[in-house]
Amino acid sequence: MVRIEESKIKDIGRVLNDKDRPLKERFRALFTLKNIGGPNALESIESCFTDDSALLKHELAYCLGQMQDKAAIPILVKVLEDVQQEPMVRHEAAEALGAIGSPEVEAVLTKYSTDPVVEVAETCEIALGRVRWLQNKEKDFVDNNPYASVDPSPPATSSDVGELQRILLDESESLFNRYRAMFSLRNMRTQESALALATGLKGRSALFRHEVAFVLGQLQEECSVPFLAENLRDVTENEMVRHECAEALGAIATDECTEILREYLQDVKRVVKESCEVALDMCEYENSPEFQYADTLGKVSH
Repeated sequence: MVRIEESKIKDIGRVLNDKDRPLKERFRALFTLKNIGGPNALESIESCFTDDSALLKHELAYCLGQMQDKAAIPILVKVLEDVQQEPMVRHEAAEALGAIGSPEVEAVLTKYSTDPVVEVAETCEIALGRVRWLQNKEKDFVDNNPYASVDPSPPATSSDVGELQRILLDESESLFNRYRAMFSLRNMRTQESALALATGLKGRSALFRHEVAFVLGQLQEECSVPFLAENLRDVTENEMVRHECAEALGAIATDECTEILREYLQDVKRVVKESCEVALDMCEYENSPEFQYADTLGKVSH
């Protein structure tokens, strides 16, 4: 937790909750609050769940999960239970409860694992898998996650790309096991594993496809750009998947990615439009001298 004056935290919270501010500024305020942590940061984040941007609210829930503060559990449960919230927001609240991983959330996750919104139900299933896995995990388990993220599942123990891809694409497998294969492939950080992951963008579950796009964004392998672009350009694709493809392209940040993202700045789906705005800001940052300098010092993790 970063130590900072209470008044400064409240100032950052005001930026987050100011609807007149550009979305990219509000995102930066959110991630600053995530890094600060503590009750004042949680209060500012909670108050923003009344916003009308599903993209921003989904990111609020994501950050609460990454903070892994049990004090956020009541906030996330309230969001999950609120059927007036957009599916992608409720989904992210459920995933965040799994990220915190406390046994006390088993009951609410079990209740909503049969939710009529399939993305919410599937997320609760995976989150339950993580909570239960944490209670019974092997003492000698080593998580070789090279990123700073708290993932929805642990990686699989296999290191065979072909075997992992088989599990990834096997619709008869549980989503939890398929996620484990996904994160194991991501952790390899090779072009071969990235291409294996990209085949998952054709999976049956929108939730699954969205997570594949997320990990491809973490990998930042240029070979995945055509696959991400194809799903972003598909106007029949679930908006949650298109959003994640846009942000992944923003993380990869090549000139081609920038051009693709500009095509969808006026998309009819608000969450896609806003994701492209945020992703273009990511592109600009990834290609800035400040980022390049920080990256060479090892201060930036993807």
